[in-house]
Amino acid sequence: MKWIVAIALLLAVTATAVKVTQVAAAIQSQSTVDEARRADAIIVLGAAEYRGKPSPVLEARLNHALFLYLQGMAPRVITTGGAGGDPVFTEGSVGRSYLAEHGVPPEAIVVEREGETTAQSVAAVVEIMRRMNLKSAIVVSDGYHIFRVKRMLESSGMMVYGSPRPSVPPGGWQEKWQYYRQAVGYLLWRVGINI
Repeated sequence: MKWIVAIALLLAVTATAVKVTQVAAAIQSQSTVDEARRADAIIVLGAAEYRGKPSPVLEARLNHALFLYLQGMAPRVITTGGAGGDPVFTEGSVGRSYLAEHGVPPEAIVVEREGETTAQSVAAVVEIMRRMNLKSAIVVSDGYHIFRVKRMLESSGMMVYGSPRPSVPPGGWQEKWQYYRQAVGYLLWRVGINI
């Protein structure tokens, strides 16, 4: 009887590892594809901010969103992200200030400032888009993040196009780790566990 349980457990672990690897490969494939096209909004996923200034990762995302906005890809930009431990600033509000300082009219920027996780930010963005009757969006984030965010927004009926921020050339175990980490996050979301 113990060997049946051991074999069943081994098969379950193997099947899970295969599925995670398949999703990680799909994430890697999506990570370099720029699908930017005209949409109702550009969504910028939050990243760290330091006392009101965007981190290098957030700044790169904001610069890419700014580029898309100036190309006329969408009339609005939605910045996302909560406080992350900062008692004064949120990632979303820092993103808004940065874009406004760089020429985006304040009335064209919508801020989501409550989300502490990707899932929370995406849920809030869906609600914002529904209230504003927006149906399509370009998602700007790091390449490894696009796959999961697209699927989350698409599950709410949105048309979503990924546009990863420019980044350093791919490679290394850190990048592979990001693909696997996002694969696990995506699969957990699929079964109702939001991280």
